[in-house]
Amino acid sequence: MYFGEVMVNLWQYEAKRTRKDPAAGKHQAKLYADCLEKRFNQRPVIFYSNGYQHWIWDDVNYPPREIQGFLKKYELERLIWRRQNQKSLSSIKINTNIVERSYQIEAINRITEKFDKDKGLKALLVMATGTGKTRTAIALVDVLKRANWVKRVLFLADRKALLIQAQRAFRSFLPNLSTVNLSEDGKDNIDNIEVVLATYPAIANRINISDGSNRVFGSGHFDLIIVDEAHRSIYKKYRALFDYFDGLLVGLTATPRKEIHRDTYRIFDLEPGVPTHVYELSDAIKDGYLVPPLGIKASFKFLLRGVKYADLSESEKEEYEEKFQDDEGAVPEKVGAVALNAWLFNINTVDEALKLLMEYGLKVDGGDKLGKTIIFARNHNHAEFIVQRFDKNYSKYQGKFAQVIDSHNSYAQSLLDDFSDRNKQPTIAVSVDMLDTGVDVPEVVNLVFFKPVCSQVKFSQMIGRETRLCKDLFGIGTSKTEFFVFDLCSNFEFFDQQLPEKEIKPTQSVNGQLFKARVKLSNALSESGGKYKVLQSTLLNNLHQQVSSMERDNFLIRPHLQRVNEFSQRARWDAVTNQDIEAINQLAQLPNGLTDENPLSKQFDLLILKLQLAVLSPQQGNNFVRLRDQVRDLMQRLELSSHCPPGKSTVTVN
Repeated sequence: MYFGEVMVNLWQYEAKRTRKDPAAGKHQAKLYADCLEKRFNQRPVIFYSNGYQHWIWDDVNYPPREIQGFLKKYELERLIWRRQNQKSLSSIKINTNIVERSYQIEAINRITEKFDKDKGLKALLVMATGTGKTRTAIALVDVLKRANWVKRVLFLADRKALLIQAQRAFRSFLPNLSTVNLSEDGKDNIDNIEVVLATYPAIANRINISDGSNRVFGSGHFDLIIVDEAHRSIYKKYRALFDYFDGLLVGLTATPRKEIHRDTYRIFDLEPGVPTHVYELSDAIKDGYLVPPLGIKASFKFLLRGVKYADLSESEKEEYEEKFQDDEGAVPEKVGAVALNAWLFNINTVDEALKLLMEYGLKVDGGDKLGKTIIFARNHNHAEFIVQRFDKNYSKYQGKFAQVIDSHNSYAQSLLDDFSDRNKQPTIAVSVDMLDTGVDVPEVVNLVFFKPVCSQVKFSQMIGRETRLCKDLFGIGTSKTEFFVFDLCSNFEFFDQQLPEKEIKPTQSVNGQLFKARVKLSNALSESGGKYKVLQSTLLNNLHQQVSSMERDNFLIRPHLQRVNEFSQRARWDAVTNQDIEAINQLAQLPNGLTDENPLSKQFDLLILKLQLAVLSPQQGNNFVRLRDQVRDLMQRLELSSHCPPGKSTVTVN
């Protein structure tokens, strides 16, 4: 069969009748290729087919493999060109500006070794959430590009937020590569784009071959396909995608290797339980790259489910997940939808859950502010209900502190960007599915499971949201070392997993410490014979304002309503006795409606209050000297600060 001299230089094709096995033409095609090689001094790429099944055989490098269509001329030219221009992957130095950790470098070495020495085409990388899967993949792309192994890359993920995150990473670490996100960017003239990022439906639409009109990418268009968060449900639904593209295939997953389904291993031509490289959560915690979870003990339990996942057989586990799991985390029928909804949407249930979080959750800003938190809600209506109850009970935050972030909101990405910034609101992200996997927010320190989870794989991924390190999160020199998990729906018991639990007391916030210090100082001043009336009046005015601003409808205030009403009267503060002090101090931790001040300013105010108390108590001489020196050292540092103009400040501390 003759296709013109140019095409003969590139490929040899042998066709057999549809009723025959295409392999029947394999040897015949090889003989033709031998003849063509002698004539043109170039080994062509071999194809053989029966019209339905097509096989490609680049016998210079690889054994035959099935392919979904014939390659275009420039794709064939690229294959031929690589035979002379490919470099050994072991000769390419990994860019340590992209990855520098030993396990990341080892992962790349294992993959390149499989591609180069073993002539494999597929690799599966198992790395715990937060250990840098995306960066490792970008460093791998860089190696393959510099070795002339790949020209075009396809990066697949199951959600748009992950694509945006990945594209930002590509642009940051490999700014010279052209990228396009099919979900966000312009979609025309993308044939020469080097990195295409897409969701599975988006790329499926681009290779629709029902009439040929939508086909943009041929089966040989991409040299490397990266599958982010590779798991069984993706391969089950979109298996045809991985069969269609003929290129190197790399899967990325945080799922523990023992929980990865055998079908996933089969996709990558691997033995079950033996990925190409593995670096799991326990390894990362031991090496200090991730922080461990701690469960919070609390008498807040949901109706236990009538079955444990761990008690099911492997086939029953598959049936269970397929039957009960959906995009919004639907639960087993054994729980009962009516009973579940009644519990999840109960005002007291939500209020108590929020109280538990606000009192016991990890705090920042000296204990005054809840750290970044994700609440996993059952569905959109449940998420909206949680936010409504939060705004009702914590109106001082003006509806900004807690926000729903899910696919129902067209501005979800903007909210997610703000949530990812430690200095912006929201602090609490109430999410349905969108934040379950892949989203990188190291500042998150609290997870609240306000829904039953049916998939063990998904549950592991959700736990991974908080494991990332975060330097100086709680202050200079005080970094994130753990995170809290509030499992309100007995998920750990369902999956028969053990989580170290921690009994803690509500943290004493700086606001609470300031309140108590002002009460104590005012009481001490009252015993000085009226010498400091102005200072005492200022302290009492501040205390009165704080109490009078408290929302009476707040369920946290209601148990103390009598005292709040009593001390909302300014005159009552002028009649405070020693017997009132304990009752007043119970109000210190209650939420108030005053505007929050700068955390550093509050810490300085607290230091000054303690110093003033030390002045009034001569018997605390050592305490006075220590506090005085702290103030003096702080003032001296301020003088040296670039934010303090020279010659504008005076420090006099005797």
